[in-house]
Amino acid sequence: MGIADGASPELIGWFRHAEIKHGRVAMAAFVGYCVQANGIHFPFNLQAPFSLNPDIPTISYADIAAAGGPPDQWDALPSAAKLQILFVIGGLEWFSENSVALAMDGQQHYVRGGKPGYFPKLSDKIPHPCPDLYDPLGFSKKMSPEKKEKRLLVEINNGRLAMIGIMGLLSDAKGLIVPGINGNGNPPYAGEPMAFFSSVNADLPYVTDMLKFSLP
Repeated sequence: MGIADGASPELIGWFRHAEIKHGRVAMAAFVGYCVQANGIHFPFNLQAPFSLNPDIPTISYADIAAAGGPPDQWDALPSAAKLQILFVIGGLEWFSENSVALAMDGQQHYVRGGKPGYFPKLSDKIPHPCPDLYDPLGFSKKMSPEKKEKRLLVEINNGRLAMIGIMGLLSDAKGLIVPGINGNGNPPYAGEPMAFFSSVNADLPYVTDMLKFSLP
């Protein structure tokens, strides 16, 4: 498409980092979507009453799974669960962009000549035991640079396919024609797949107002 023609090295680094990151998220999303669409869930409760909040209702993962397909399950999550997920994602995003955390690993930011796709180690920076987000079991420690480069290319290609796959699943759930996916039992979805909050989260500020807007 020519979007990188004449681009600066900084912009190229940004493009590549975004592609790697989005591909990793899409791979996890595609697998998670398939698992949830088949009714697989944890056998315990998502939330239950406790000493500081004895009036909180008990919600099991089975209750969430019973809401329908993965988008319906997301809509069924209580506000606290969604806010926790949003907070964790925001924290990881901030950490991955933090120049100080990158420098502690001998790295630079990807727009300053650093390695696109690199995520700083958590194990030596978080005050409590925490596995590294990338390669928590340390399988890549003894790999040669050549093998790491080859595996990164494989990861990029798999990520590209996963991005197409997860958008195909969401499109199929909305009733669109998606060759290779239609007719595979993907539960339909009547809501808005790009909306973070739903009517279940009307207790949050501005959500009710946002739900009044709809795409033509």
